[in-house]
Amino acid sequence: MKRREFLVAGGALGMTGFSGQSIAQSATGFHVPAEDARHDRTFMQWPVSRTVYPDPVFLELVQGTIAEIANTISAFEPVTMLAGSEHHADISKRLSAAVEIWDVPTEDLWCRDAGPVFAINDRGALAVQQIQFNGWGRKQVHAHDAKIAGRVAERLGLPLLPTGLIGEAGGVEQDGHGTLMAHESSWVNDNRNPGLTRDEIEARLLAAYGAKRMIWSEGVWGKDITDYHIDSLARFTGPGRGIINLPDEPVKDDPFHMAALHTHDRLVAAGIDMDVMPEPHFRRVKNPDFVASYANYYVCNGGVIAARFGDSETDRIASETVARHHPGREVVTLDVDVLGELGGGIHCATQQMPVFQMS
Repeated sequence: MKRREFLVAGGALGMTGFSGQSIAQSATGFHVPAEDARHDRTFMQWPVSRTVYPDPVFLELVQGTIAEIANTISAFEPVTMLAGSEHHADISKRLSAAVEIWDVPTEDLWCRDAGPVFAINDRGALAVQQIQFNGWGRKQVHAHDAKIAGRVAERLGLPLLPTGLIGEAGGVEQDGHGTLMAHESSWVNDNRNPGLTRDEIEARLLAAYGAKRMIWSEGVWGKDITDYHIDSLARFTGPGRGIINLPDEPVKDDPFHMAALHTHDRLVAAGIDMDVMPEPHFRRVKNPDFVASYANYYVCNGGVIAARFGDSETDRIASETVARHHPGREVVTLDVDVLGELGGGIHCATQQMPVFQMS
């Protein structure tokens, strides 16, 4: 299934609801560290759903890409792959011995969206913030993915803190130093948070991430399954600075181009020093819905895992820009075109667990 097309593949949507607990419970001194803070490990999800991936050949390509990303990250830090036990024997043949496999059933690969959002407090204790996944606004069938965060928290013996939010962590970017950015389209949307105003959603996001400031841009409603996740466009690389990919020649009737320019202007107006990376001029995949995001990279211990798209010039510029913003880390680039065909990237497929102190 192409994520840009946001087609529900039939059947009832499986999702969990909220407990109705007070949102204030999530604001107990926990904050989500910056992605470049030290990790304990990376979590990933193994894609298996034949409803989402009816073509077995294409599913094989997707699984191969996920295995390559996991094996690459495992050279820098431990990786935990989440999958139902019936798939473990097959998965273990494709993964490095450094990748651990947990019995947590999955349907799809997007761990940034369905996986646990880890937060830490000033005593070094860890918790999981419960941002409830619902298939990107009830657009994709799932029975297991909405339960992954809770199951990981249970296995780790961590508290699951209610945020009162429905959505995905890929829809908000944070610098770990008090500032968030997001597109309204991914949050202020009746398919995720019906009845909540932007101010109410902002307050809950700030509480969940332990942040103080929110930078909003409008985004794009209803044109892709994510309603334009921010992590495929712009990333923080430290306090007051970031990276964004923009087209050299924006098309005025392309809503994503116009929204990207607007997001850039909003960030600059908010005092963020934004470094612009071009989109590739040439790429291996010609489909106009293909997401060629250089910003959708993942920072791990000592490394940055990023995409390349077949344009030697822009691939080089992007790699050099990422290296400049993340000094001291090795930049490893991979061909992950199959994720771009699905509307995502490496960052979307990963979720970091920060180092914490065992009590």
